[in-house]
Amino acid sequence: MLKFIHEKELNILNQLKIEEFLLKNLDDNFCIINEGTSSSIILGVSNNEEDLIEIKNAKKDKIPIIKRFTAGGSVFVDKKTLFVTFIFSKNSLPITFFPEPILRWAENFYKKVFELKNFKLIENDFVIDDKKIAGNAMYIKKDRFLLHTSFLMDFDNKKMKKYLKIPKAAPKYRKNRSHKSFLLSLKKILSKEIFVKKIKYRLDNIFELENISFLDIEKKYNIKAEI
Repeated sequence: MLKFIHEKELNILNQLKIEEFLLKNLDDNFCIINEGTSSSIILGVSNNEEDLIEIKNAKKDKIPIIKRFTAGGSVFVDKKTLFVTFIFSKNSLPITFFPEPILRWAENFYKKVFELKNFKLIENDFVIDDKKIAGNAMYIKKDRFLLHTSFLMDFDNKKMKKYLKIPKAAPKYRKNRSHKSFLLSLKKILSKEIFVKKIKYRLDNIFELENISFLDIEKKYNIKAEI
């Protein structure tokens, strides 16, 4: 059984809080899709703000800076970002719960979604050819993992440049490219509506799906992020 949650423009802080609760307190398997959020900058748990963010610009424009509980790099997200999160318990997938097998499982899953030969995993990113379409963040505990993927349905190059620095520890395949030449808008490949439908179709062929909402979870467990 896979509990399927599909939301639109849920605040990313609220999403992260609920995802952490689901990962650490329940045994159920989840797929969570959230279509966009208000403009925010998300940092990995061990990231340093000064190294990755143009802090003055972010504060001037009142862009929230949020540290998530997972590892991974920094990302600027907004209404054009599509978030897909998987949470699985042991024995629910035929893989070992280590970063490489988890990412390879996700790569194989999305290959069947995109049906493109040039879609692949490079380092920790999903790319088409050599351009990034999504970044991954992960949390693994003894018997459970979470994989959080941020897909760029579209992006504002000016905002990327304004709020994010090119990290010193950037992926090798980036080759010091600017955001404009390094990133690819998924809307050039397929629409958001079709992408979501294809994800759900693939899941429905693998798991028995149960549709629920974040509101159901918030009410049942009395959890709510302070926005």
